[in-house]
Amino acid sequence: MIVEAVDLRKRYGPTVVLDGLDLRVAAGTVFTLLGPNGAGKTTTIRVLTTLSRPDGGRARVAGHDVVREPARVRAAISLTGQYAAVDAEQTGRENLAVIGRLRHLGRAGARRRADELLERFDLVGAADRRVRTYSGGMRRRLDLAMSLVARPEVIFLDEPTTGLDPASRATMWDAIRDLVHTGTTIFLTTQYLEEADRLADRIVVLHRGKVAAEGTADALKAQVGGDRVDLSFATAADLGAATARLDGFPDPERLVLSVPSDGSAAHLHRLLDDLRAAGVPVTRVSSHRPTLDDVFLALTAPQGVPA
Repeated sequence: MIVEAVDLRKRYGPTVVLDGLDLRVAAGTVFTLLGPNGAGKTTTIRVLTTLSRPDGGRARVAGHDVVREPARVRAAISLTGQYAAVDAEQTGRENLAVIGRLRHLGRAGARRRADELLERFDLVGAADRRVRTYSGGMRRRLDLAMSLVARPEVIFLDEPTTGLDPASRATMWDAIRDLVHTGTTIFLTTQYLEEADRLADRIVVLHRGKVAAEGTADALKAQVGGDRVDLSFATAADLGAATARLDGFPDPERLVLSVPSDGSAAHLHRLLDDLRAAGVPVTRVSSHRPTLDDVFLALTAPQGVPA
């Protein structure tokens, strides 16, 4: 595992932020941390990137202990925060070249690396424009390019697409996929559930500083229930007749019966044939598959509040 955390603990005054957090991240994957505001996502990244010292537990990144070997951890990682950390008065090329020189690539090496990254992130046409003229999406792409100058083993992305329009977000997703294909490990926090669904190889849902659930997107969806078919009726009498024949959950206000399903067309046909034979007319049929929204709400709803 390229990132490991065991029993991580962190508090700020009386507030417990991380409460015995355990994480394991495989190399060359996209690992996504989900959770509501205040769940501990950013604090987790700060601890793993050596910006904050844990109060307890231990963590290793790229084989190095985050407390005892912070310099080695920093040499192996890169961090892109929620807001693009670029110099608006420099050009895109200059921003990249400065990072290259700070990373001891030398003047010529820094220029070559800047050219490579400008090409990779489709910024060649804007390379010599001041960054203050860039769109939000271009700034985020430049920010991500800057994090790759030294070819890190692990990139930590803390809500990298916050505030981007859908097209810019999709471009960032493509860039992240390309990075993983080259062997880079991505540790991603996000509040966009679609982003996690599309990108993540493994997801951890964080709630009150602890792991509430973990697994692939499909495995997490399965935890909150399988597919269901919603059957709508014109009258309460029809709903009652259907409820007497089928094993489901009636909603008298909407005149809908929700029936668990295996998602197959054969099962749907059996339901409709059964009701047709009993003379119970159905006005509408719809199917529903669990989403990460369902998972998120089920796992993070406040106590006493139904998800």
